Amino acid sequence: QVSLVESGGELVQTGGSLRLSCAYVRTFSTHAVGWFRQAPGKEREFVAAISWRGGGTHYSDSVKDRFRISRDNARNTVNLEMNDLKPEDTAVYYCNSGTKSSRIEDYRRGARGMYWGQGTQVTVSS
Repeated sequence: QVSLVESGGELVQTGGSLRLSCAYVRTFSTHAVGWFRQAPGKEREFVAAISWRGGGTHYSDSVKDRFRISRDNARNTVNLEMNDLKPEDTAVYYCNSGTKSSRIEDYRRGARGMYWGQGTQVTVSS
């Protein structure tokens, strides 16, 4: 069963912090995992990705100095630590995996995996 389940989204004030989690089935423990987000009226955009061992990471320019992605394969989770949140970070955040090569290089090239979670809402108030 293909499964990616996000959690942790909530309402937070500007400058605050949140930690999102993505729980995945064991299949994805050997796959790179990415986070994307979609704001109302906008296209879904890449946020961050992590290699299957956790040694490689990649971030969008808009978050690279504020967000940190990590993973724990023993617990089958990928976390996204978000700091110094801004109103423009408001979006539904989605976990993603299942790229063609299963490697982080796919995300660096702008690819997306086949599998998505249901999303978790992050709202940053000004």
